[in-house]
Amino acid sequence: MKPVFLTCLLLLSACTPEKRSEFKGKLRAPDSPKFDEAFWKTWADGQAELSSYDLQRSKYGAGRTGTAVAIFVTETFSNILRVKADPGKHPKQDEIPVMKLNLVEDFQTGVYDYNLMLSTFVNTQTAGGILGGSPIKVSFSSQEWCGHIYKQALFDGPGVRVTSHSYFDGEADQEKTVDPIEDGVAEDGLLLWARGMARPVLKPGESKTVDMFSALETARQAQGPGYWTKATLTRSEVTEKVTVPLGTFEVERFEAELAGKVKKTFLVEKSHPHRVILWETSLDTKARLVKSERMKYWELNSPEGESALKRLGLQRRPARTM
Repeated sequence: MKPVFLTCLLLLSACTPEKRSEFKGKLRAPDSPKFDEAFWKTWADGQAELSSYDLQRSKYGAGRTGTAVAIFVTETFSNILRVKADPGKHPKQDEIPVMKLNLVEDFQTGVYDYNLMLSTFVNTQTAGGILGGSPIKVSFSSQEWCGHIYKQALFDGPGVRVTSHSYFDGEADQEKTVDPIEDGVAEDGLLLWARGMARPVLKPGESKTVDMFSALETARQAQGPGYWTKATLTRSEVTEKVTVPLGTFEVERFEAELAGKVKKTFLVEKSHPHRVILWETSLDTKARLVKSERMKYWELNSPEGESALKRLGLQRRPARTM
């Protein structure tokens, strides 16, 4: 496996998290998360949460094993440019606090491997016509020996701006604006939703049908710009026990059924900080939590920083491996 932790460091240089605790989600919909003092007490501490998972995926008709690393962190975003806002470079009215998820997956397919990265940004307060707890940007990239692709969706009041770049024939370079849906949510934000960090927040035993913007990886496989579909979200009424490499946890079950075809299940830690202990899909994907740590990983980019891999249950790749 590639050293996914170090890959993240290269891709996410200067990604210091949001520390400003004055961000307290002012306007919110009834089903929006509460980005309150309790939230910022954890997520404005200047650190990121990193969790590693044993990963199983199906590719080319065969089961594959690999590693996933999920990084959760807050940061200040430019609402105009949809990038991390470095201090002093943007007017205050352009800055919005977001919750960011970076999910890196690495798995072997025969002689070559796949490296996937998903980034999802959810705003923590209503801004630019987008409800607090809603996605404002999603991006996805895939690298393997044949070529690579990049796809992003920017959520605005007037529409969803989708841009794609791909090596593969029939995809190439595409730009399109998809009609918006006011209360729409993103499939690529389900890991955040299951943790109560994205709309809609459900009560135990509650179920809700929503308009959902399909995952960019799914849209890419269909060679399309991204599209809306119906999804039914459910939160279980009872807790259960689950055992993963990190140990045994009491969890709540969150499920998303997309257009009656694909089912995604998330088992979430009952107690704070409500980490995703296990997730799986009906498309033969499963991830089980190995290790989880809070750290300033962007500062661990020296050779000595590799020692932190052990805290995540990971290791540096030996020489001459792919």
